[in-house]
Amino acid sequence: MTTADEQPSQPFLRVVRGEPTQEELAALVAVLASVGGSGDAPPKATPAWSAHHRKVRVTMPHGPGGWRNSGLPR
Repeated sequence: MTTADEQPSQPFLRVVRGEPTQEELAALVAVLASVGGSGDAPPKATPAWSAHHRKVRVTMPHGPGGWRNSGLPR
């Protein structure tokens, strides 16, 4: 980490070719800053009871014991 008094040793962004305007550079820096995450916290795992695949309706089983199998998780 660098403090306010220190300058980073490498520039954040370097233009290799062309002459971008200040607005184009600002847009590029904004996009790059939003893509890069802080990396501090890992993504949250979705609990099994609220997983999206459980919201899809399935065909109820037919035949003997079908009512019992309809309540079992898949």
